[in-house]
Amino acid sequence: MLDQLFIYHPMPWSEQDWARASGLPLEDVWFRAADGTRLFGWYVQASAQAPVVLWCHGNAGNITHRLRNLTRLVRLGLSVFLFDYRGYGRSQGQPSETGLYQDAGAAYSYLTNVRKTLPKRLIVFGRSLGSTVAGHLVSERPAAGLILESSFPSVEHMARTHYFGLPAHWLLRARFDLASHLKRVRVPLLIIHGDRDRIVPIGLGRKVYEQANGPKDFYRVFGAGHNDVTMVGGRPYFQRIIQFITRVTYS
Repeated sequence: MLDQLFIYHPMPWSEQDWARASGLPLEDVWFRAADGTRLFGWYVQASAQAPVVLWCHGNAGNITHRLRNLTRLVRLGLSVFLFDYRGYGRSQGQPSETGLYQDAGAAYSYLTNVRKTLPKRLIVFGRSLGSTVAGHLVSERPAAGLILESSFPSVEHMARTHYFGLPAHWLLRARFDLASHLKRVRVPLLIIHGDRDRIVPIGLGRKVYEQANGPKDFYRVFGAGHNDVTMVGGRPYFQRIIQFITRVTYS
């Protein structure tokens, strides 16, 4: 299927002591999606009272490639649940649009049912393809806020951007229509985008912002591309995130 070739790019798991390598108290979490697919993630608790970030990563790699970001968030006093979609890392199965939505729903259920995380203390973060997964989740489940980084309105918009306006999306089954999901989202929203992103141009991030309901904010990271937003953004980037989370979880 063309979706597997063009959309999903998981990397195999590399066995090592990731807790020791990262210096974080990584807690292994195994959980199941509604269709029974066995999934894997890491939970890191900053404190019992800390807001919790449910992290939906992008279309490539696995959770081991997000450890640097994870470390910065935990040091800011945030608890984080970072999980791999089906077919990524140690998670079983094969990725699909419906499957990824199920996986995020299962991660949410783990936090609220097992960890007893209150929705008013829960922030959903989605990056790139994960933005649509996060947006879909918050369109169906309550949360304190939603953060979208390097997001795009739909696969159709991405296809037309990269294939000279041709309807290349017709060849794909996946739609990842974030714009339609955001019509049902009413929680505070922060959209982050690098202004030199050549994979998902900032204009697509602006379209997401324009089509979303308020309250909403757009944070432009000057000089950042698609994969270096956190590095280029540096301290101001993380300060903007913690300011948003503090406002929506402590207000």
